[in-house]
Amino acid sequence: MTLISQDIQNELKTLFQQALTSPVYLEVFTQTLSCEYCPQVEQMVKELEELHPHIHVNIRNFQLDKDAVARYNVEGVPAIIILDSNKNDTGIRFYGIPSGYEFESLIGAILDTGNSSAHLFEPHLLDEIKKIESPIKIEVFVTPTCPYCPGMVRLAHKLALTNENIQGVMVEAIEFPEKSQRFGVRGVPLTVVQEDMRIEGLVPEEHFLTELVHWYQTRQASSQTV
Repeated sequence: MTLISQDIQNELKTLFQQALTSPVYLEVFTQTLSCEYCPQVEQMVKELEELHPHIHVNIRNFQLDKDAVARYNVEGVPAIIILDSNKNDTGIRFYGIPSGYEFESLIGAILDTGNSSAHLFEPHLLDEIKKIESPIKIEVFVTPTCPYCPGMVRLAHKLALTNENIQGVMVEAIEFPEKSQRFGVRGVPLTVVQEDMRIEGLVPEEHFLTELVHWYQTRQASSQTV
């Protein structure tokens, strides 16, 4: 039995044929024990791989492939890391199964990565994004039933594609309870930057970027005066 219905597969085939102009590589980390959703994630990405020749899937064992875990700094399973046509890490991460509304985020990430002409941000926002000049991680806590969560996940992923210093991470809050408890996740989406800056709910791109750049510049100024 397939996870992706035939109707959705047909729609995705058309979409991929129209938009994918270069290869996209999915590094998928799973394990056989203590991972309820790992089999579903493996099946999901394999079904996507069959829909277009530009989509390539590599399944890795989180417990055995220590070199790859270290290379991509994988924090848990299931995990999906997206690489570009040159197999460079885009900074896009999915921790937990991207099901429900988050399936949209996975498809969007594949399309954005595999389409060099994708229009991700307005020019004046690109200037703001370039101000992030050192590594930061943006984590968006989600649940599959949250209709507002994909907006923040997509924003974090687009920022990662636009600026190599940014890592954009989807975290399925229920599958990663310890991490959710550590950040006090009571509602989703919750966006956390460097375990410091927090934004609750879905906010406009420009508002988020204003807050992000202000936080980053304040943090940089503080570190220089210490």
